Amino acid sequence: MNKLARNRRAETARPKRDRAEPADLPPEAGRLLARLGEAGAYARPDPLVEDALLVRRGGDGISVGSGRFAVASGRALAAADLAEWDPAGTRLTISAAGRARLRRQAMPGDRAFAAQHQDLTVVAEGGEPILRNASENPLAWMVRRRGRDGAPLIDAAAFEAGERLRRDMNAAALLPRMGSDPSAPRVDGGGPRDPAAAADHVIAARQRVRGALDAVGSDLSGLLIDLCGFLKGLERIEVERRWPARSAKVVARIALGRLAEHYGLEREATGPEHARLRLWQA
Repeated sequence: MNKLARNRRAETARPKRDRAEPADLPPEAGRLLARLGEAGAYARPDPLVEDALLVRRGGDGISVGSGRFAVASGRALAAADLAEWDPAGTRLTISAAGRARLRRQAMPGDRAFAAQHQDLTVVAEGGEPILRNASENPLAWMVRRRGRDGAPLIDAAAFEAGERLRRDMNAAALLPRMGSDPSAPRVDGGGPRDPAAAADHVIAARQRVRGALDAVGSDLSGLLIDLCGFLKGLERIEVERRWPARSAKVVARIALGRLAEHYGLEREATGPEHARLRLWQA
């Protein structure tokens, strides 16, 4: 066995410590990773302080400072594959492994592994907080996806309008269920459901859905049913409807905007500067 083979065998036998393990990150490197995990965040060498990184948020347009860290912290993240430099070596951004680590840290316990590979978020469903994979919801993807101008594809009002429609469709029993529903009314103990025996909250939810779809219009209601109800992605909608590429994004923004107007949801709270005087007292 020659010397080169013995060296390779020795390197294989002993544990590799060339790269820092994620669990061995210095505290400052962990804080830097959390800053890089924010939307549009990146780090670059500080032009005023030597051996320092300046974290910025906001992309290439108007950016906001988010802290100063040592260059060694950035090197530790890059060595652990939690962050990566651009080809010019002037901008450090979080990697896919870094985002997975942040998701795993945010969801400790037996759900940590699922959070590493999914985008788990806690949402209120019928008054009860439940865990949902946001990556399977096209609305959640659109509200997090940013365009070239740095703004999300849909605003918070459009996202909440789509979520409200989806909740009403679920409450109205208009979407397919996985498994049996023991609370569903039956006729003579079996057979198909009796529409007349539906609960009052189901009837009210159906009325709300019908009113929302009528307000949006028949030309956009089908898109909202696919997008908000059946959670179909934009590319799938384009394929099924034979639309041009990237056209569903534009139509979905228009449909969700109309839906938000119907629900009375606005991006900002607006109103008169002073309220109207309601009562005179001596």
